[in-house]
Amino acid sequence: MYRRSHFFRAAVVDTHARTPLLPSFSPLSCFPRPVRHGESIFNIHGLIGGDSSLSPKGEKFADLLSLFIHNETELPHDQLNVWTSTMKRARATAAKIKCARYVEWRSLREIEVGVCDGLSYEQMKENFPHEYKNREQDKLRYRYPRGESYMDIISRLESVIFELERQQGPVVIVAHQAVLRCLYAYFLDLPPEEVPYLSIPLHTVIKVTPKAYGCAEKRYKMMV
Repeated sequence: MYRRSHFFRAAVVDTHARTPLLPSFSPLSCFPRPVRHGESIFNIHGLIGGDSSLSPKGEKFADLLSLFIHNETELPHDQLNVWTSTMKRARATAAKIKCARYVEWRSLREIEVGVCDGLSYEQMKENFPHEYKNREQDKLRYRYPRGESYMDIISRLESVIFELERQQGPVVIVAHQAVLRCLYAYFLDLPPEEVPYLSIPLHTVIKVTPKAYGCAEKRYKMMV
């Protein structure tokens, strides 16, 4: 409990240099399923940022995901909440899931990479060598020019977490790698320093189950 609250307090203090306004968080009573969007066109070409559509593999994953959720007895569609970001690839991944309530969150959008939008990391290294070096030295706090840092994401996820704490039924969260790294670290009570290095692969459903102390997880890889 303390560490979960501290996870977000640390982000607020570090990012805004002010006293945190967050109260201590309550234990999770819902059953979140974090899901990274299906493969996108940008993923194929190794590009960051953008709002690209799904690739053929990504579209196939969207079909498999809806079938997987339909067959999960713990995810009855008349109780299921589906949350996505407002980006094309997340919305398309979640489009065929039957649910009781569907919500799009701007707070779940991928990290904003500013002037590096549409570049590969190799192109970033070539065009912005100083920025590339700064990012390599501190991925948690590095902020892209005209963009965001992981600490910024942690801060903007406060509203999502507040709402998630209120949920009683299952929630499928279809979002992006950086955002899901932050949420995953929150669920499993991990320190912020680990966030940029957490594995959130494509085409994988992560089942998070609240326990008396913390959460347990299980992963389901879809073959596309």
